[in-house]
Amino acid sequence: MTNNNTICALSTASGGAIGVIRISGPQSLEMLSRITTKDLRNEKPNTIHYTHIVDNKQGNIIDEVLVSVFRAPHSYTGEESAEISCHGSRYILNKVLELLVANGCRMAHPGEYTMRAFLNGKMDLSQAEAVADLIASTNQRTHMVAMGQLRGNFSSDLAKLRKELLKLTTLLELELDFSDHEDLEFADREELKTLAQHIDNHITTLAHSFETGQALKQGIPVAIIGKTNVGKSTLLNRLLKDDRAIVSDVHGTTRDTIEDSIDINGIPFRFIDTAGLRQTTDSVEQIGILRTYAAIEKAQIILWIFDETPNENDMKRIMERCEGKILLPIWNKTDKVLPPIQTIGQKSVIDISAKTGKNIDKLEQKILKAADIPEIKENDIILTNARHYDALTRAHSQLLRVIDGLYTDLSGDLLSEDLRLVIDTLAEITGGQITPQETLNNIFSHFCVGK
Repeated sequence: MTNNNTICALSTASGGAIGVIRISGPQSLEMLSRITTKDLRNEKPNTIHYTHIVDNKQGNIIDEVLVSVFRAPHSYTGEESAEISCHGSRYILNKVLELLVANGCRMAHPGEYTMRAFLNGKMDLSQAEAVADLIASTNQRTHMVAMGQLRGNFSSDLAKLRKELLKLTTLLELELDFSDHEDLEFADREELKTLAQHIDNHITTLAHSFETGQALKQGIPVAIIGKTNVGKSTLLNRLLKDDRAIVSDVHGTTRDTIEDSIDINGIPFRFIDTAGLRQTTDSVEQIGILRTYAAIEKAQIILWIFDETPNENDMKRIMERCEGKILLPIWNKTDKVLPPIQTIGQKSVIDISAKTGKNIDKLEQKILKAADIPEIKENDIILTNARHYDALTRAHSQLLRVIDGLYTDLSGDLLSEDLRLVIDTLAEITGGQITPQETLNNIFSHFCVGK
């Protein structure tokens, strides 16, 4: 792919000590040389040069800079490109961009550098999307997942599936091409069943990892509930190690949900402090209680806090509201209210003091265990992208039709058509697909039909 436009954009946030401006396109070095005191057009690739940015019209020096030179195809975009390291002044950065545009550059559109990298074959679609995930990563595990995808772990895994699908479709194409030779059998149906089932199992495993990926990317929602004045806000502040919520002895202080996030052992959690559950005639507080119920619906883990033994009605109401959720009963204020109960509704009670910090580390480990996030290794593939998940679930459904057709002796042409749908759907993830010519090449290179 070639593009005649040369684009420029600021690649770092302005206002820091250093700002980087990236230029990409066939005339990058020629246009850059028009505003520098050094001619960069013939410089070697992967070199750095000290020069000055000059305002051509007035002859004023704008900044002293370092320019990194990259030659096609060995650059991020696969094009001729350069990066200017300037001082981070907003004025300087804007002035350099203004000079580049005045000398023929165009301001880049959002994501255009990565789009050019994809179009020039520097990365596939899944890797391009991983760039955004890497930039947005907020903890060690999301960084590890995004970096693995950017390095091509997911793409390599899909390439293996692609190879197996190519074998499957090749066997079916052979059966069709030589259907008039009844004595020749290329597609052993039992072999096809085994291969198709193996591929489907792999696709299903990848799709199931999306739940873990979403938890890592969005954070696991944890609702803190209980009656008024039992220490919900104090617990939130203790977990966050910050005075995020107002703490008061006045009942009904928290009238709305308060949300913030922390990492526990590299796993992100979104803690939601809620309005206290009680009977009230205050219309504003009633709205807050309705929002508490909404937070329970959205949460995966519920921290139910109390400082006295709950009565039967309260227990029944909480259990019903939290059905299908992971419920952790917590006895708070054990620094002054003793003794705590050991179990409630066949669930073990965790005794803490949000005020003094007693057993907070124990509570964090209970929360971590409840999240049930598997240990992620460097080369593990975890789906975080909804588009990838959608493609895999559709491919799974389509492949089930192929497997069903194999068991019901469906004709090879119909099986081949269903298999093509699987291949095209998986191709949506990386942007490639198996062409008829590739199938033909595979037939002749591996099967040697008639020499």
